[in-house]
Amino acid sequence: MTLEWKTSRRILLGVCGGISAYKAPEIVREFRKQGWDVEVVLSLAAERFVSPLVISTLTGRKVWREEDFLSAEYGWKIPHISLAEWADVTVVAPATASFLQKAAHGDASSTLSASLLVTRSPVLLFPAMNVFMWEHGAVRDNVDRCSDLGYRIVEPEEGALACGYEGKGRLPSIEVIREETFRAVAAVRDMTGLRVLVTSGPTREAIDPVRFISNPSSGKMGSALARTAWYRGAEVTVISGPATEPVPYGVRMIPVVSAGEMFDAVMQEAPSHDIIVKAAAVGDFTPIRAMDKKIKREEGKNLVLEMVPNQDIAAALGASKKPGQFLVGFAAETDDAIANATRKLVRKGLDLIVLNDVQSKSSAFGSENNSVSIIGKEGIKAEFSGSKEEVADVIWEIVSLSRGAAGGQPCSSRS
Repeated sequence: MTLEWKTSRRILLGVCGGISAYKAPEIVREFRKQGWDVEVVLSLAAERFVSPLVISTLTGRKVWREEDFLSAEYGWKIPHISLAEWADVTVVAPATASFLQKAAHGDASSTLSASLLVTRSPVLLFPAMNVFMWEHGAVRDNVDRCSDLGYRIVEPEEGALACGYEGKGRLPSIEVIREETFRAVAAVRDMTGLRVLVTSGPTREAIDPVRFISNPSSGKMGSALARTAWYRGAEVTVISGPATEPVPYGVRMIPVVSAGEMFDAVMQEAPSHDIIVKAAAVGDFTPIRAMDKKIKREEGKNLVLEMVPNQDIAAALGASKKPGQFLVGFAAETDDAIANATRKLVRKGLDLIVLNDVQSKSSAFGSENNSVSIIGKEGIKAEFSGSKEEVADVIWEIVSLSRGAAGGQPCSSRS
């Protein structure tokens, strides 16, 4: 299995005449790197900021210009219709105040604005302009009207603007444009309206002010689960220990350090979430007490740590599970893996458990790939190997099927 919808798509990129148009080549390169075909329409003003020759070199295609709309050479191709029918998604970045006016009122006077009236595919607008322009009532009205028409508006970022002002008006980063576009064309949107809680990364149990006990978890699996749930339409919260993998765009992040902190955060968040996935590598034990000062080494003496069990987050969730909630655990095992994971599933009141045999090279901590067995109360539901994002997508497929079979509905207790 591969996430084919991410690697074989067609994007129509509209570039309007704002200073951030200079980022258009970066946007094109990012989507070409993903294996996408890219067609670009430049407004007349955009050509003052970015060369059509640069864009066509990167896309390997003709750049569509406003003069092509009714030209003798290209007008017969009816570009606003053929491009709209060709594209899986239309992205306008940057979208200027003038273009928002056109989009909001169905203006068909240009190739790009006319294509919006034809397309039946998702449309994403990434406005970028001076902060005071963005705040102006006329622009706000046009933004609201575009949203009412079904266009996805991704608001500008805050920061230093080319005009010298500080505030909201910067074109979002390439990562944001990419991730919003991936979400817009996601093959499945079966988690819209659901709230998903994912725990991720390692925990650290302090020994003294400079030492701790932890594990090699990178947080990659938790991030993959969060990202793919967000693609599927979910509202996602991640509670993460100090992981090396950054939390993906689009999700709410709650940082923690110790197992105790993670327990408190999970139990506070759990009642308002429909699906909870325990993908974090939480320490099972913690020192009975952490020293206030650094422990000094003494020649000939061993250091003996007395450890006590941490609170069991999965078991606590199982015991306090609300009607309609769905709980997924992870089990990292080294021997008798299926039997141990199945016992954990039953003992902790989980609906599914994802088994990692950590002695397998393909399932090692920090790996880009994973091999898992997904186990339900009736036995193994699936065995799968692939990238962590592919594994995450399979997990959500099984969760969706299992929830449907159980008549799962969103929780009624929302914060």
